[in-house]
Amino acid sequence: MDARKRLVSTSRTAAMGAAVVLQVACASSWHVLTGTPRPPTSPSQVKVYSDAPPTFEEIAVLKASRKSIFSSGGERSTDKVVERLKAEAAKVGANGLIIEGFDQTQTGSIGSGAGSDSYSAHGSINLGVGASVGIFKTTGKGRAIYVPPG
Repeated sequence: MDARKRLVSTSRTAAMGAAVVLQVACASSWHVLTGTPRPPTSPSQVKVYSDAPPTFEEIAVLKASRKSIFSSGGERSTDKVVERLKAEAAKVGANGLIIEGFDQTQTGSIGSGAGSDSYSAHGSINLGVGASVGIFKTTGKGRAIYVPPG
């Protein structure tokens, strides 16, 4: 294979890898109503609670997730999941969100490799290289609540 054909092949491989990365770096969120929904609010109006306040009405059970590549997510990924939980809570009219926990798992990996051979009358040279990156998923669970004023 001449250098031009190798370059075209490498470009196609890189483009396919970029498409996979875009598909993997995605998120999802959903809710199940357990109470009476209210008119939608703004996510900025949803207060986050680690423990339940003394008085509240439960509106929905929530779950949100985010996939990331190269790292296990960490604080940035957790923050993104909290923002998605707040947005989901706002959809059902909640003004509060009780965080129930997070889970971070590796859900897969993406790998690729390339090799080249060169032959001459004096011998041959073989060269290969490969790489792999992990795909991680951060999932958060919570409850959308309405906390009465006062």
